[in-house]
Amino acid sequence: MIKQSRTLALSIPLMIVLMGLLFYQYVYLNIQTKVASIKESQAIKTKTLEKYISLISEKPQLEKELAALKEERKSEDLKLIEGQTLTLIGASLQDTVKDIVSLNGGTISSERISKTEDMGRFKVISVSLDSMVPDTRVLRDILYSLETRTPYLIIKAIDIRVRNYRAPREEVVKLDVAALAASK
Repeated sequence: MIKQSRTLALSIPLMIVLMGLLFYQYVYLNIQTKVASIKESQAIKTKTLEKYISLISEKPQLEKELAALKEERKSEDLKLIEGQTLTLIGASLQDTVKDIVSLNGGTISSERISKTEDMGRFKVISVSLDSMVPDTRVLRDILYSLETRTPYLIIKAIDIRVRNYRAPREEVVKLDVAALAASK
């Protein structure tokens, strides 16, 4: 009986220690791992939340920049010649150049729309005119009017010849004028 009680006295504390080790191994360490995982997840979510808060705080500034870019785009679009189709754009350019030449005192003998060039987002529309100008001042005014107007017009080529060498007053002028249009 004494042996049995001694064995029992030794086995009970040993069982308690083993139960403690099992509790530590399977319960306490498992809980500790879950708590660490929860803390890590919480840290990640906190960083994500901070990023969202900083992005939300930048929203008014981004909206201002977007509005400024839209205004800049509108001002840049004013430099392009507008029309529904390339044919109408060409006709509009032709009318504009004819008006400038006529209003400054030149007379037009022929006019034609050249082939459209593709430049990615833009199309280059060209017009060729043959005209007579009474003197160099009129030619200067025509060239100034073409180069300084909006939408921008570019003089691609110019050929000036004196009509009568004995009385060099009238000039025959061949103009190639181009403008940019947005691709449609």
